[in-house]
Amino acid sequence: MKAIVLAAGKGTRMKSDRAKVLHEVAGRPLLQWVLDTVAAIGCEDIVVVVGHQADEVRAILPAGTRIAFQAERRGTGHATQVGLAAFDLIPGDVVLVLPGDMPLIRPESLVRLLGTHRSEEAAATLLSVIDGPREFGRVVRRDGAVVAVVEQRDATAEEQAIREVNTSVYAFDGVRLSEALQALRPDNDQGELYLTDVIGILAERGERLAAVTTEVEEALGVNSVDQLDLVDAALRQRFPA
Repeated sequence: MKAIVLAAGKGTRMKSDRAKVLHEVAGRPLLQWVLDTVAAIGCEDIVVVVGHQADEVRAILPAGTRIAFQAERRGTGHATQVGLAAFDLIPGDVVLVLPGDMPLIRPESLVRLLGTHRSEEAAATLLSVIDGPREFGRVVRRDGAVVAVVEQRDATAEEQAIREVNTSVYAFDGVRLSEALQALRPDNDQGELYLTDVIGILAERGERLAAVTTEVEEALGVNSVDQLDLVDAALRQRFPA
């Protein structure tokens, strides 16, 4: 098992020059909470994709943490390409991909995600929530099977009505992920390479896809000062001093 933690973003809505993942909740940087959760499930082969304030982000990482530098931020798909290039993949490798700004994700949820991914022999398994933040991408199903994830800003009115949303936490077959990433195109509202488009690409290729649902609280990321305060309060309640 390998893991890619995406931590290159600036976080413009934070109203701060500080890299988003460096902001603290419950006394620790956002990124540190995520890395500790990944380590708690026994994953030791981790790469952190850095970009904005890369040196400052590196400074908080444990000694020996593998780093991949995203010089040009062209979306989550591009960031994943950068992170995946740091690995020597072999058939059978499972690659966990998750954001560095989701400190409420629990180790148990990652274990369930990976367990389902293996039992279903899936090319990709995503973590979803029901009635989660409406700015998240919608999980599109056909006859019960996951066939796509559509970002909110690109979704039709019908797709925006879908209650199941994507958390941006995934388990992938590493080789299939690498192949699908090469097919990404910036054909969207932001002109970026979306990691979510990998789901649709794999579905079109007839690959098996799966999803695991978790609690809405775990999906809460940080894109604003208000969300930072909300996550801080949730962590302090979960881990009282």
